[in-house]
Amino acid sequence: MVQCSKHRGRCLTETVHSSTDSSNFARIMPYVAKLLLLIFCLLTVVDCEKQKSRKRRWSANLETHKHGTPLSKKVVDGTKTRKVKTNHLLRVEDHDFTMRPAFAGPAIPVGVDVQVESLDSISEVDMDFTMTLYLRHYWKDERLSFPSSTNKSMTFDGRLVKKIWVPDVFFVHSKRSFIHDTTTDNIMIRVYPDGQVLYSLRVTVTAACNMDFSRFPLDSQTCTLELESYAYTDEDLMLYWKSGDESLSTDDKISLSQFLIQKFHTTSRLAFYSSTGWYNRLYINFTLRRHIFFFLLQTYFPATLMVMLSWVSFWIDRRAVPARVSLGITTVLTMSTIITGVNASMPRVSYIKAVDIYLWVSFVFVFLSVLEYAAVNYLTTVKDGKERKLREKAREQALSCTCGMSHARTMMLDGTYSEADANSLAGYTRTPVASAAEEPPEKQERMVVHLSLDNESMGTKKKGLRGLRIIQNTHAIDTYSRMIFPGAYIFFNLIYWAVYW
Repeated sequence: MVQCSKHRGRCLTETVHSSTDSSNFARIMPYVAKLLLLIFCLLTVVDCEKQKSRKRRWSANLETHKHGTPLSKKVVDGTKTRKVKTNHLLRVEDHDFTMRPAFAGPAIPVGVDVQVESLDSISEVDMDFTMTLYLRHYWKDERLSFPSSTNKSMTFDGRLVKKIWVPDVFFVHSKRSFIHDTTTDNIMIRVYPDGQVLYSLRVTVTAACNMDFSRFPLDSQTCTLELESYAYTDEDLMLYWKSGDESLSTDDKISLSQFLIQKFHTTSRLAFYSSTGWYNRLYINFTLRRHIFFFLLQTYFPATLMVMLSWVSFWIDRRAVPARVSLGITTVLTMSTIITGVNASMPRVSYIKAVDIYLWVSFVFVFLSVLEYAAVNYLTTVKDGKERKLREKAREQALSCTCGMSHARTMMLDGTYSEADANSLAGYTRTPVASAAEEPPEKQERMVVHLSLDNESMGTKKKGLRGLRIIQNTHAIDTYSRMIFPGAYIFFNLIYWAVYW
């Protein structure tokens, strides 16, 4: 109590000071809160300004461009803004794109150029070809024009195609075609500020090709891919090659296994339909020359070897029937197989092809070699029959008669006499011989017959035999065949290759 009383004055003083501080803090608190709120608002405003400055990088400052901008600053293109949608920029919703540009006016020109990516296949059986290409169209549609400070274009994918007008070009005489869609539809549209449009797509098309196989396989084929508008006549749409022959470009690496690509070129003309009118039609022409080496190995060389193999029978003994018959049949069947294999890979045309001429002539040569042996075998059989009869007749004459004439000669009758000697027995005179029956049996097998023939009658017989010697002597037929068949086949080859090469 005493202590507190002693310091009472001090305690009162401290109490007064603490109450004063509390009142001052209470008065300051509202100002501090306002200051913090102001600082927060300033920070918020600064952050918004930063975001706006980032957005200005993507937007066009049109007012600044009108008053002039320093050259050191980068000019912002209004087509790159994120705020403007495609439909609003191109005003797609403001126009009717079901109608062509300049509807009811002059024909709209549509330029075309093509880049051939690959020539995939040529089919002789189906008479068609398959080609992959980039097809590009160029035209102007003022409805798609838009403001731009740098004249830069805008590029879109295939989703815009369904919203605007595009040319309705199709492939005439096309069997199958499709637009590639991996990973998306291979379609590109590029629009320029003045309304110029580039429309490009990647297409694979299979089209018919009228081929002439009269010189196959030594032939050249010219195929054509035709482009035309389906709905618009030449009064509404003028289709043309954008740069003439330079509108068609090809890859230097394009190659085919059976053909050599000689040249590509473009043409154009009008096509008339009686019910609809005249249409512009564009042509992509390319000429192909067939490689002959494959067919030389697969067709011509085997056929030639079969013909040469059939000639081997001319050197085989005429009495070796199984050998010569089997060789002839084998060559004939092989030629038939070659002809069937070639025709299986070709269309059933009504005219004769060059390869048909070669194969069928070769088949005829093989078949004639078989007929040659048939003739040889027949004549050999006839000759053997005649010799057998002459042998029996000569033995009867030798046993029953003797022949004596002014000029005599001796002939051994033991079953091995010649044909000329046997035929000459017809001119011999007969004289009975009584001692012939008295000879022993062992001497009857070999008898000496004295023959005599007048000089004049002998000369007459020899002239008649010379004319029949080729027919009766089968060895002579084989001998002549060894020379005639190869000579005739070589002559045929010279004419064939001179005409078709």
